Amino acid sequence: MSQAVAVLDVGKTNVKLTLFDQGRLLWERSAPNRILPGPPYPHEDVDSAWAFLLAALSEAARAHKIGALVPTAHGAAGALIGPSDLALPVMDYEFPDVEQIEPDYAKIRPPFSETLSPRVPAGLNLGRQLAYQKWRCPDLFARATHFLTYPQYWAWRLTGVATCEVTSLGAHTDLWDPRRGRVSSLVEGLGIESLIPPLRRAFGPLGPIKPDIAGATSLAPETQVFCRVHDSNASLLPYLVWREAPFTLLSTGTWVILMCVGLALDQLDARDDTLANVNVLGRPTACGRFMGGREYAVIAGAGSNPDIPAIERVIASGAIALPCFSGQGGPYATTKGVIRGEVAAGDGTALATLYCALVSDMMLTRMGATSGDLIIEGSFAGNLAFCQTLGALRPKQRVFAAEDAAGTARGAAMLAHWPPAYSAAAPTPVPAASIAGLDAYRSAWTASIDLLAR
Repeated sequence: MSQAVAVLDVGKTNVKLTLFDQGRLLWERSAPNRILPGPPYPHEDVDSAWAFLLAALSEAARAHKIGALVPTAHGAAGALIGPSDLALPVMDYEFPDVEQIEPDYAKIRPPFSETLSPRVPAGLNLGRQLAYQKWRCPDLFARATHFLTYPQYWAWRLTGVATCEVTSLGAHTDLWDPRRGRVSSLVEGLGIESLIPPLRRAFGPLGPIKPDIAGATSLAPETQVFCRVHDSNASLLPYLVWREAPFTLLSTGTWVILMCVGLALDQLDARDDTLANVNVLGRPTACGRFMGGREYAVIAGAGSNPDIPAIERVIASGAIALPCFSGQGGPYATTKGVIRGEVAAGDGTALATLYCALVSDMMLTRMGATSGDLIIEGSFAGNLAFCQTLGALRPKQRVFAAEDAAGTARGAAMLAHWPPAYSAAAPTPVPAASIAGLDAYRSAWTASIDLLAR
C-alpha cells in the first residue's frame, strides 16, 4: 500500500480525483462537471461533484493509503456559506445577466492600478459576482457567514475550516491588491469585511478530514487537508520551485494562461486582458489570457492536430482567423470572430493552430515577455505544430512541451510536502521549425486586426 496525496481538481468542464506518490501518478478518475439552470441563477452542481468525490475517495482508499488531500479549482467561482451549508449557489461565471449591475459596480470597483485585475465579461471578475448576489439576492446573502474562493470551499467541506488563500483571491477577482499583499478597497466598498476568513498559505495544513467523511470513505481519520490552490498556479508550481526566472508558462486548456515569471508589471494593460495573478509565495506574476481552447474548437471543427505542411498550406492560401470566437478573454473580446478566405478540407485545425499561436505571440510581445524559455503545458503541449509555430514566431526564446495531462494536479500535490523534495519531469525541447511565409502572414494578420478593432 503506497502513501498517496489525493488532489481534487474542480475545473469548468470536469471534476477529477488524482493520486500521486512523490510526483508519480498512481490513480485517477473524472466526471463531467454540470451547470444547473437555477434559480436564482445558473450555478455549479456542487452536490454532484461532492458525490463523485466521496465515491472516488472510497474507491481509491481501497487500493492506496491516502495521507493527504489537496483541492484545486478554477479562479472564477466563490462560495457564500452559512453555518453548515451554502447560503447561495456557486454562480456559473458565464452567467450573462451579471452585466446588468455594471453601472453600479463600476462606481465601487477599484482602479486597475490597485488590483491589476482587468474588467472581464459576465462573472469572470469574482467581485462582480459578489455584488450581484448582494444586490439581487439580499435575503439569501444575509445568511452568509463567510465568503470562500472555490478551492477553499472544497477544503471547508472536507474539514469544516473556513479560510482564504492568495492565489485564488488574486486571480482577476478585483478583491486583492497584489503589490501591497492585502484585500483591495472593493472589500470595504461592498461591506463584506466580516465575510473574509483568515488567510492561510496554500501549503499550510488545515487539519484532518471531518469524522463523517472518514466514515463514508474509509479514509483514516487523521488524513490531512491542505489549504488548496488556484488551478493555473498549481500548473506553475513545479517550474516556480526548480527553474530560474525569467520564463513563461503557457497553461493551456479551455483557457490559455500566459504566466511570465520574473517579468515586471509595468506593461500590463487592462485593455489587453493582461493582469497579475499571485503565486503561492504571495508574489504577483504578470499574466495574459484568452479562451484559446474554446476558440480553437470553434475554428478547427473536427480533426486531429496538424503538421507543419498543413500550416504552410493555410499560410499560402491567405486564409486568416481574426478574434474573437469566444466572446471573452484576450485583447479583442468585444469583437466578433471572423474567418476570411477559403481553407482546404481537413486544414481547419491548422488555421486554428495558427490563430492560437499568433494570439499567444501578440500577448507576450505586448507584455514585454521577450526573453526566457517558453514552456507549454496542457492540451496544446500535445500539438507539436502549435509549439513549433510559436517557436518560429519567437526565435530568440526556447520552447519546451510539458506533455503531462495531470500537470495541474501534480503541481497541487506538491503542496502536501512543501518545499517539495522531488521535481517534476523536465519538459521536452521543441525542435525549431522554418515555416515558409510565416512572418508576412503575421504582418497581414496584425494589420487586419488593427482594422477590425477600429
